[in-house]
Formats: sequence, structure tokens, C-alpha cells
Amino acid sequence: AEGRDGLLAGLDALASREVEGENGASAARAVFVFPGQGSQWAGMATGLLDSSPEFARVIAACETALTPFVDWSLTAVLRGEDGAPGLNRVDVVQPASWAMMVGLASLWRAHGVNPVAVVGHSQGEIAAAVVAGGLSLEDGARVVALRSKALRVLSGGGGMASLRVPEEQAEELVRPWQGRISVAAVNGPSSTVVAGQPEALDELLARCEASGVWARRIPVDYASHSAHVDEIQDTLAHELKDVSPRSGRIAFHSTVTGTVLDTSALDGAYWFRNLRSKVRLTEVVTGLAAAGTVFIEVSAHPVLLSGITETLGDTGTAVGTLHRDNGGLDRFAHSAAEAWTHGVTLDW
Repeated sequence: AEGRDGLLAGLDALASREVEGENGASAARAVFVFPGQGSQWAGMATGLLDSSPEFARVIAACETALTPFVDWSLTAVLRGEDGAPGLNRVDVVQPASWAMMVGLASLWRAHGVNPVAVVGHSQGEIAAAVVAGGLSLEDGARVVALRSKALRVLSGGGGMASLRVPEEQAEELVRPWQGRISVAAVNGPSSTVVAGQPEALDELLARCEASGVWARRIPVDYASHSAHVDEIQDTLAHELKDVSPRSGRIAFHSTVTGTVLDTSALDGAYWFRNLRSKVRLTEVVTGLAAAGTVFIEVSAHPVLLSGITETLGDTGTAVGTLHRDNGGLDRFAHSAAEAWTHGVTLDW
């Protein structure tokens, strides 16, 4: 809490059982999870930029790393300053989200939380690679900035949709479109993302509505994790040829391969595979799940927690970091306290 009144209100809530929590006897294993697009919101960094010197320091370092590859200011974008481009552009939102995730990971580590493993979903793997030590901050900026610029060529040619069905059922649903739609990501036992041509997706969504299948369009106008991105393979091979990965210090669980991967393999070719391949999040979470494991979604708003929680069942726990329109240090402290009640060791 920010003051005495807030502390007293918190104690009253605890005493009346409005909130509950108990720290486990043994130290839990923390796993950092970094999402792709969808966690962003206007002003998402303002609270921490003004209240956390550690977060502000890392954002400044990310801005320096991004400068050779972009023609806009990261700080201006995050603060929503006049004249700054908006988060509706793919070549802005992806670098901005990457910087947010790297900054938030540093904030968790400054509070004593050092992950045993990192997991990334789609572009989230770029932040995961930096945090694991597999990419320098400069190479992380290079990959996220240049790849998102290349994606602008695909704008308007595709789309994506989320279906509340298992992967096998999603495969059956898209089969009538014979490759015009394909499964792009498996986020949970009943959380699947598909990608494809806009007209085909419209037809699929209409059929889902008629048959009672929950489905919604994702606000992107290109089809990641599908054959649609083959068009920019040569461009990425050229733009990312100078990426120099190295073996990291933290286990990197790839949602491209579904296995633990030595980060020295995260060269330019890997970052095309990351964009082209199906995201195997459920498979990776299942492999990491164990009693005493806490998955921490390191993002401005939790977008993967429901799928992770469904995958885990009674094995392991998942918590978030910030929430939309609630991105200050008090929100982070709440998330840290939540992690602590599940056995994560913190340095307050």
C-alpha cells in the first residue's frame, strides 16, 4: 500500500478473509513466460517508469538498443506522447512489448526471483532469449524491430482467430478450407488459435457461431504461424544474418521445437521458424509442470494465464505481473505477493 490507510485496509481485508494467502514451506521453482501480441495497452509503462528506477533503467537500455533500427522513440510510444506512433502498428507494438517484457523480467529479478526456465509464445521468445542470456540486448532489438518491419508487407493479407476447442477439433473445423486456414498456436487443452485468409476466417467464424463453438477474431491483419509468412523468408534471412546467439545461463524451452534448446541455435533462421511454425505452448507447459512450479507471465496484461492454468490442472500455479489500466508498482507488489503465497522466494 502507498500509505497508512491503505495498509490498515489491507490488514482488515486479511483479517476478514476477503483475501487469503499462505507461504509454502518449500521454495517454489519460478518459470518466466513471455506472451506474443495482445498484452499491450496505452500507457502500460507510465506507472513503472515514474516509480521504479530499475524498470526505467532497463527501458532506457532497450531504447538505446532499438535506436539503430527504428525511427521513433520507445519512451514516447510507451508514454503516448503527441506525435509518437500508436500501438496499432505491428512494427511499433512488437518492439514496445518486447521492451516491456525485458523490463518487467528485470523487475522480478531485482526482487529476488530468478527463473529456472523461460518460455516464450511467438514474439515472446525474443524477450525470453534475451532474459536467458542467449541474445544480447542489441540482437534482441535487431530481431524484434527488423522482423516486425518485414511483417508490414503482409498487412491486410491474412488474419487470426481464437477458438475455444482442443487442437484436434480445430484441425477438423478448418479442414474444409483446404490449407487456406491452419492451426497456428495451441495455448491450452481447449484454447487454439488459427490463421489464414480473411475471407476464409469469416466463413469459419460464421460456421462456429451457427454450431455454438466460441470463436473470436484476433485484431491482427496478417497470418503468423502459417504459410502466409513464407513471402518474407528471404527478407528475414538477409536482415537477421548478423544475429550472434550464444549459450545462455537459463534453460530456454522452445515453443517451436517443444524441447529445451541451447540458445546458441537462435540464429536468424530460427527467428523465421519462430514466425512460421505452430506455437506449442501447451506441450512445453506440460513438460515443465510439477508440484512447486510457479509460472509467472511477464507482461503488461495476462493473456496466457487461462490456457496455462487449464493445462496445469492441480500441478503448478500461474500468476501475472501487470494488468490493463493498472500498471504501477503497487500492482507489481500485489503480483509479487501472490507469487510469494505460492512459495516463490522474494527479496522484499
